[in-house]
Amino acid sequence: MNEYMKQALKQAYSGISKGHGGPFGAVVVKDGKIIGKGHNMVIARQNCVCHGEIMAIQDACKTINSYDLSGCDIYTTAEPCPMCFGAILWANIANIYYGCSQVDTNNIGFRDNKFYNFSKAERAKMLKQIDHIECKQLFEDYLSTNRKIY
Repeated sequence: MNEYMKQALKQAYSGISKGHGGPFGAVVVKDGKIIGKGHNMVIARQNCVCHGEIMAIQDACKTINSYDLSGCDIYTTAEPCPMCFGAILWANIANIYYGCSQVDTNNIGFRDNKFYNFSKAERAKMLKQIDHIECKQLFEDYLSTNRKIY
């Protein structure tokens, strides 16, 4: 068994035993060293975005004092949901190693498939653009600052 996946499983089991949330654990690895650990804490924190991968990414960012996790890999007990996949992309993580597939996750009752199968038409029904001019001004004002793009 892969040592990093073993640690991701350890995280997941820890979360389950504490009643923190689902069976999802993750670790972030850089240069052969675990720099971030996390497990699902949705129930414990009453916060729908506290997935295992998000918690591990936050821990890794804190450890290296950076939002940029370039050169890192993530090991997770399940294929990342679209939110976590987006966070992994934003963090510049190079590789994702996962245990269970989205089908496996669906089979134990989690609704990830709803997000994977979300259509453009469903998205269009939810999105309602308002106050574009004012928000566009905000973006223009931002461009005039000493900004850092990430």
